[in-house]
Amino acid sequence: MTDDEVMHRISAIVDEEHGLHAHAAAGHPLSAEDQARLHELEVGLDRCWDLLRQRRARRRVGLDPDEATARDPNVVEHYLQ
Repeated sequence: MTDDEVMHRISAIVDEEHGLHAHAAAGHPLSAEDQARLHELEVGLDRCWDLLRQRRARRRVGLDPDEATARDPNVVEHYLQ
C-alpha cells in the first residue's frame, strides 16, 4: 500500500467514524453493532497511522517503505503514549 493509499484509507475511516458520531449526536443512540463498528474503525485508524509512520521512517533512513507492514491490532493498541 502506498502512502497515498494509506491516506485514502484513513480518510475513508474518518468519514465513516464521523458519520456514526453524527448519528449519535442527532439523538439516535448507537446500537451494539454500531458501537462495535466504531471500535473496529478506531483500531483500523490506529493501524493505518502506524503503517504510515513506519513507511515514512523507513524512507527517512533509506529503506524501502514498501517493506513496512500493518501490525497486529494487539500490538498497535498497546503502545505506550
